[in-house]
Amino acid sequence: MTGARRTPPGRAGRLRLRHSLDVAERGADLLEQKLRILRSEHQRLLRAEQEAARVWRDALPEAERWLLRGLLLSGERALDSAAAGISPAEIAVHWATSMGVRHPASVTTSVPARPPTAAAPTNTAFVHAEAAYGRALRAAAEYAAAHAADELVGAEVLGTRHRVRALRRHWIPRLREALGQADLALEQAEHEDGVRRRWVARTAER
Repeated sequence: MTGARRTPPGRAGRLRLRHSLDVAERGADLLEQKLRILRSEHQRLLRAEQEAARVWRDALPEAERWLLRGLLLSGERALDSAAAGISPAEIAVHWATSMGVRHPASVTTSVPARPPTAAAPTNTAFVHAEAAYGRALRAAAEYAAAHAADELVGAEVLGTRHRVRALRRHWIPRLREALGQADLALEQAEHEDGVRRRWVARTAER
């Protein structure tokens, strides 16, 4: 252990080891608290992602069915005409921070209305398809944000768990072992010092 090899002998070294062990144990306790909170938040985000995925999977086939009906009724040229002049949708991602992890919290999707100058759809299937694709777009954006949040917080859960494991299984036991050795060495040094003092005292009496 690098820290133990560089520890000076005597009481100063023992105090340094004691301080390092206290810091490591407090750090492990704090990381375990963080891990519990992160796990709970990760479970919540995972459920939100699963629900968002379900909504998106339901919304997309509906939009595709309406589009197919419109194409069968009027053809691709009518679709191109109906789509001309429509502005693209806008998506804004709103962020939050959970235990130091920045992740998407929600999204705002703005689907522009059809401008008055745009050609009207030639059949009602295209009208339904336009509305259904708007819903599918919102669902896809919410799913993407939920998936990203799940991935980011999940990565922090994994990293925090590794750090706790490293402290509990490796660093803290090594510090305790080094502290025990320092205690033993200090006790032995004090014993030897006491023996020398008694020998000097007896020699002086003679």
